[in-house]
Amino acid sequence: MLLENDSFLSELTRMFQRTKNTGSVSITMKRWDGHNKPKPRTGNAPEPTEYKCLFRASARNKKISTVVSQKDVTKFQMAYATLLKGNLIGLKRGEKKDAKATKKAKAT
Repeated sequence: MLLENDSFLSELTRMFQRTKNTGSVSITMKRWDGHNKPKPRTGNAPEPTEYKCLFRASARNKKISTVVSQKDVTKFQMAYATLLKGNLIGLKRGEKKDAKATKKAKAT
């Protein structure tokens, strides 16, 4: 489902909240030239004047997407980064190795 940028971010927040205890959210982004069909093999296809960024998110059975134009990328990235910082709480921390224990292991 293609959404506006602000509604995409609010729906993405809801996805994170629904999958807080179990599940995951998969997010992809790629450059998009605005065409849905592949380029023809013969002939010269015109280069697009402006590339856009396509964001997709999926969790369980729900899929959402949005297209961000070049002029809105900075604003969207700031809001997106804030959203990710607030919702990446389920990550496990790596174990820190004790520096003294590693020195002793190397010495013996």
